[in-house]
Amino acid sequence: MPRKVTKSLQRRIAPDRKYNSVKIAKLINKSMLNGKKQVAEKAVYDALEQAAKILKSEDPLAVFEKAFENISPDFEVKSRRVGGANYQIPFPIQGHRREHFAYMWLVSSAREKKGMPYQKRLATEIVDAYNATGTAFKKKEDTHKMAEANRAFAHFAR
Repeated sequence: MPRKVTKSLQRRIAPDRKYNSVKIAKLINKSMLNGKKQVAEKAVYDALEQAAKILKSEDPLAVFEKAFENISPDFEVKSRRVGGANYQIPFPIQGHRREHFAYMWLVSSAREKKGMPYQKRLATEIVDAYNATGTAFKKKEDTHKMAEANRAFAHFAR
């Protein structure tokens, strides 16, 4: 079994019912708790509608696409031990890891907020990501700053 997930081992995810988008289906899957897919589906659809209404946009899918692009990271740092010292080495993100980080940051930052229903929290986080603000966008910025700060160690990358 290979350590890295190859194309042959990746699952095909069917597009969602309403928007016929694989990205929305992945967001629903990441939002799901305890296997309750229809609850997650309703929450995500409501959040997308609310986000589009807040931004006065006709297309909730376009709003999500732009928000998702704003929070997708380009670089990450990995620890590598060289000569008895640990260095944080910046690497460009490859493949599906970019999407994975964006989904997890979006969902976790929506779950961290308190005092309102999940769909409203997710909608505000999508709006914040669309406007390049918010917790998920801050995580991307922090990751990029860390990679930039450790750029001097990039020559340790294999």
